[in-house]
Amino acid sequence: MTDTTRTTLFLARHGETVWHEENRYAGVSDIALTPRGAEQAQDLGAWAAGAGLDAIVTSPLSRARRTAAPAVLATGLAARVESDLAELGFGLAEGKTLGEMRRTHPERCAAFLRDPAAHPLPGGEDPGAAATRGTAALLREAERHPGGRVLVVAHSTLFRLVLCRLLSIPPGEYRRVFPRPLNCAVTEVRVAGGRASLMSYNVPTTRVVPG
Repeated sequence: MTDTTRTTLFLARHGETVWHEENRYAGVSDIALTPRGAEQAQDLGAWAAGAGLDAIVTSPLSRARRTAAPAVLATGLAARVESDLAELGFGLAEGKTLGEMRRTHPERCAAFLRDPAAHPLPGGEDPGAAATRGTAALLREAERHPGGRVLVVAHSTLFRLVLCRLLSIPPGEYRRVFPRPLNCAVTEVRVAGGRASLMSYNVPTTRVVPG
């Protein structure tokens, strides 16, 4: 029997992009998927076909919408775009690697590495504000689909900050507690009464190629 008080959210990071392939920060920049990223999206679509989904929601950035497209085709569900699921803006770090930022802003990068929530990269979005908007967006989805199963396609840093907020973990720990989500891996969160439980983290959907 379906539990109508609990919503299951499947959080999936978008597929690999050109910048992520080179470990460059891509926050609000609209960057295309690599061919590998497109394959990862297809694997997520194959997973979605058997996941019993009731809804799909995505970030407005094209890398997330492109990643969700195979799941849309596989399930026949329309994807709803949620602006509050956009990735954080990384300010001066957009398009740069951490190594490049260390050379130009060594003190700011050192502070970021000590506590990335209290000391965002220069010119970047306040992580607390991003956590607030992202958490509100996920809780709205839970309210829209009580007892349902929802695929949410968005972004690495946003998801980790939101998980910290939902699970009462200090936000400055997001890089340590939640290692970077794999592209198109699935994290399962169950929400009931505005409270969340983490059921699994970073479970790959991509095919394993024999070595």
